[in-house]
Amino acid sequence: MPTRRHFLRQASLLTAASALPWANLFANKDNMQHIGIQLFSLPKTLDADLRAGLTMLAEMGYKEIELFGPYPFSAPATIEGWKRMSPMLGFSGSGYFGKTAQELRALLDELGLRTPSAHTDLDTLEAHMDQLGEAAQILGFQYVVLPAIPDARRTSLDDYRRMADTFNSIGENAKRVGLTFAYHNHGYGFQEVNGQIPTRLLLDNTDPELVALEMDIFWTAAAGVDPVELLRAYGSRYRLLHLKNMSEARRFPGDGGDMSQWMALFPYMSTAGEGVLDLPGIISAAEALGVKHYLVEQDLVANPAVALKSSFDYLAGL
Repeated sequence: MPTRRHFLRQASLLTAASALPWANLFANKDNMQHIGIQLFSLPKTLDADLRAGLTMLAEMGYKEIELFGPYPFSAPATIEGWKRMSPMLGFSGSGYFGKTAQELRALLDELGLRTPSAHTDLDTLEAHMDQLGEAAQILGFQYVVLPAIPDARRTSLDDYRRMADTFNSIGENAKRVGLTFAYHNHGYGFQEVNGQIPTRLLLDNTDPELVALEMDIFWTAAAGVDPVELLRAYGSRYRLLHLKNMSEARRFPGDGGDMSQWMALFPYMSTAGEGVLDLPGIISAAEALGVKHYLVEQDLVANPAVALKSSFDYLAGL
């Protein structure tokens, strides 16, 4: 396991990947023939016309989609929370965009799209795993992914220790219904607290057989962490990667622990081929370590017809 000095080494953030001997030699380029997209990149487009939005993605060349909640079976508090946020976000919430699971699956099949993973919230993962399993039987996803730990449940190192136990329990329940639980990082939990790195404390106390990982390279970089070193630290636990770029090198002004800090960095998200992050090096390292799913996510991008096509074309050409 890398030392803390290596783990937080900011000087290598933009250059370490390109120095690796495999930087331009993909270990299993077949995975990059199935480029996917997290649907939070274009929720307004899909909310307005799901068929047209998904058709656009399929015609661009995308083969996989990653869902985000809430779903009809999500925890009531989660559904209410999305309702409160909808006016600010400008769309009605995700789920199946007004379709049933069966209707969505039929549309995806028609367009040649697969669904390897679905984001959902902690309450739903804790209390509604059976319903997630039933949805997976219809839609075909394997991974149920927690996109972020709620603020109130990560205020101390003890919270992170408790969350490790929670993750292991969720992972066991996911396995019971034929799914794999994965955790998606944001930028919190990477700064030292009382001599420990909370994210490492969390991951080191979870069972690799029960808790897989999905890296968001943008939020990792925003926390001052080298994505390649983080990939190498946890090896084959990484199964999925969120891809976008950073128009200029930016760090969180604080610990990256709240939504206001995330939103402040949205303007620096850029298409995959435009920015300071070394995507070829990062993807090469991920391929060598066995990452299977590569998903573009440019959150709430202003012009998805242009930006998402640009990202796909860049990635398909690597």
